[in-house]
Amino acid sequence: MTPLLSLNGLTKAYPGVVANNDVSLSIAPGEIHALLGENGAGKSTLVKMIYGLVKPDAGQMQMNGGDFAPADPRAARAAGVGMVFQHFSLFDALSVAENIALGMETPPPMRTLAARIREVSETYGLPLSPDKVVGDLSAGERQRVEIIRCLLQDPKLLIMDEPTSVLTPQEVDILFETLRKLSVEGTAILYISHKLEEIRALCDAATILRGGKVVGTCVPRDTSAREMAEMMVGSTLATPKAAAHDAGEVLLSVTGLSAASPSAFGMSLRDISFDVRAGEVLGIGGVAGNGQDELLAVLSGELPCGVGMVQFKGRDLAKNGPEARRGLGVLAAPEERLGHAAAPNMSLTENAMLTGAAREGLVRRGMLNWAKTRDFAERIISGFDVRTPGPENAARSLSGGNLQKFVIGREVLQRPEVLVVNQPTWGVDAAAAAAIRQALLDLAADGSAVVAISQDLDELMEISDRFAALNEGRLSEPRATSGLDVEQIGLMLGGAHAMEVAHV
Repeated sequence: MTPLLSLNGLTKAYPGVVANNDVSLSIAPGEIHALLGENGAGKSTLVKMIYGLVKPDAGQMQMNGGDFAPADPRAARAAGVGMVFQHFSLFDALSVAENIALGMETPPPMRTLAARIREVSETYGLPLSPDKVVGDLSAGERQRVEIIRCLLQDPKLLIMDEPTSVLTPQEVDILFETLRKLSVEGTAILYISHKLEEIRALCDAATILRGGKVVGTCVPRDTSAREMAEMMVGSTLATPKAAAHDAGEVLLSVTGLSAASPSAFGMSLRDISFDVRAGEVLGIGGVAGNGQDELLAVLSGELPCGVGMVQFKGRDLAKNGPEARRGLGVLAAPEERLGHAAAPNMSLTENAMLTGAAREGLVRRGMLNWAKTRDFAERIISGFDVRTPGPENAARSLSGGNLQKFVIGREVLQRPEVLVVNQPTWGVDAAAAAAIRQALLDLAADGSAVVAISQDLDELMEISDRFAALNEGRLSEPRATSGLDVEQIGLMLGGAHAMEVAHV
């Protein structure tokens, strides 16, 4: 069979780094092909060349046997390439149909487009109401908007970058059914994900990148997740282990917390109460959009506590903003790494200073000690294996996973007494995820209290001592993780009360 897409010797270099080095692969019509690699391996650069966002320095691409060199995404779409990005590009205040129209070269009349959206979304098992405002949609429904926008272009090749990072297990199953249907119809899919069990369940073939080069291929269903992970990193994969220790005094106490979301499309918090002790990891799960961002904002001091109380070692934090809380030892790492956790155009050295100035002693008499700040940034880069040419590179130059490692490392190395982190391993490879989880476990073992907010239930079960679920801004009663099974967790995520869960 003639390949739909062939890449031959693609090379792309940036100052200080070769992102792709002589990369070759081919994808057949109807094939679901995984592109695997650790953070910074060159996956994003490769798909950007296919989609016309980046021009290769060397090598050739062919589509259906003919030369393929898209000058921009418009040309790539015209050739039959669609791409669903990891980060949504949607306007909250507009409807589904209006958002989809904005992504079309020549959109039809809105009534015609709405009918087409209904038809395509129902055909592929992704029902959408074209009239709904995007800001009112769940994360999974927003993912559907992006996918339907691509499917309306009748793509021959669909590129998907971390498509399940914001989906519930049920939504993942629906997505996979859709992708298999597209595959049967002849659409090829290039699938990027760090969730290796998903790769094994879905993909026909996989190409593994390391350091910008192709280092291997495999048939995922015949290869274990550990084997694929070790091909990606080139070494044996470590499994996070918690050191034996006892929980100590209550460090963080939240009582009757209610707070209005600052966003018209956010989720307000309602009557939340929990304690976290020294040496303990409290895992908080939930489907995206149920108040995770708001909870971190209240605990970090970015969002005022409307009703209730947040205390650190018995001290009311109501009058303490983010900097004052950091000075006390209450640190936080938000989910949105580029723009919230890190300033995109500032260097890694400058970003290290933004949150580390007080606790790392980087400022004296109003003057920044840049040598000490650079040393702090280098310790983060070294300690958390951040792939970058150096600390003077801008935050936006890092891959998403490497920036995540930098953000988490920056907070962990400041020795917090309380660390609140939202989506600690979002978008990072298996080895980096294991390293971040181990760092959180080590923090707890050293006496810190950790609040880990995550949509990855496997992650929470691995590192948490206790588990609670966020649902529509309410938090379930925390329960010992060791006594929970999948059915009980599902009930908690759905908003069931403790008594209902206990009788499962």
